[in-house]
Amino acid sequence: VQLQASGGGSVQAGDSLTLSCAASGFYFDDYAIGWFRQAPGQEREFVATLSWNSQYQLYADDVKGRFTISRDNAKDTLYLQMNNLRPEDTALYYCAVALRSIGSRDSKDYRYWGRGTLVTVSS
Repeated sequence: VQLQASGGGSVQAGDSLTLSCAASGFYFDDYAIGWFRQAPGQEREFVATLSWNSQYQLYADDVKGRFTISRDNAKDTLYLQMNNLRPEDTALYYCAVALRSIGSRDSKDYRYWGRGTLVTVSS
């Protein structure tokens, strides 16, 4: 099982960035996906989750309206479109897959994790 995240980088406040995460080694289509992040010196926190059929989405309050989670089951890939980025969005972003059809805010529900991709937003 492998989750390979990419797309991180250094941007200015107000810019946009799209993260991708390619999954392999398991049947991606049946499971919920999620994105978490960890800022320096802080605990990992929930960002967004999307159900297996893309019908159910949940976002952290501080990214709602700015970030969009999506998936392409044909490509076994999940995405996080991030708009209007803020300096407080600076973090290492992790993709994750839960062995259930609908995800949650709880990291314990996620079985597989990518290594993370760094997003740095400067003011």
